[in-house]
Amino acid sequence: MVTEPRCAAVSADLHEPQAGTAATAAAWICLEQPGPWGRDALTGSHLDPELGAELGRRAEAAGVRVLLIRRPGHHADTHRPAPRRVYVASTAPGASWLERADTDPRRLLELDFAALAAGRRPGLGEVSGEPLLMVCTNSRRDVCCALWGRPLVAALSASHPEAVWECTHTGGHRFSPTGVLLPTGYLYGRLDVGFAEHLLHEAAHGRVVTRRCRGRSAFDKQGQVAELAVRERLGEDRDVLTVHGTTVRHADGRVWRVAVESRDLPPARPGSCGAVPVVPTRLVATGVQRLVPVA
Repeated sequence: MVTEPRCAAVSADLHEPQAGTAATAAAWICLEQPGPWGRDALTGSHLDPELGAELGRRAEAAGVRVLLIRRPGHHADTHRPAPRRVYVASTAPGASWLERADTDPRRLLELDFAALAAGRRPGLGEVSGEPLLMVCTNSRRDVCCALWGRPLVAALSASHPEAVWECTHTGGHRFSPTGVLLPTGYLYGRLDVGFAEHLLHEAAHGRVVTRRCRGRSAFDKQGQVAELAVRERLGEDRDVLTVHGTTVRHADGRVWRVAVESRDLPPARPGSCGAVPVVPTRLVATGVQRLVPVA
């Protein structure tokens, strides 16, 4: 019996670029929910499906992303009412923040999602200064996520019991293991233990890592590519860049315009396990121009 290669292995072998492939979200809500997760986890888990559907509806309307999270290891759900860990994060450049609480999941319906997307703290819990790494392990979306993601989280759990969680779909199965770093909202692919440790260490010191970065969720796809291109050109690792379209502005006043083009990247490969192989189209930075301020 011939087994088709996993989508993540094919992508890695072809050195498929990751910039500009991150999910877009101005803010993230991470809700602890043990037990199994279905393909559409908000309505396909042990979470009340009506609650999950309403959270999903409000989040989509406001540009917020909701993840279910769980601790590594055994995922038994007793079905008994109990407080769940909740993290709420804003990815606003230069002003990101993270709140945590142990609370009833229904309290999330009290949040003003539009205000959250605008960067206003909801006061749901205490402010946390430690970064989090949420690693996708949702096998019902793609088996690569569980195959590579769960061992990674398990390996990190001893040294980072509160900082690393399993999470539901973040996109980009073919870059598994994938993760989102909060509160800044940078997404990464092809993670391993050493690199994940490096990400958490750098994030704790306020530094941005561009290697294996898919982009920052606060920006659209073109903006993600533009920001990373400027960071790599400058060697800039501080949270000091904002993006409007493909124009990148530094906190010190410098400005760059980045040329971003869409290109086909043959050969064809599956976007996820079992999918029909297609030639992917990727956004790439083809030039970075420093703009001279008008006197």
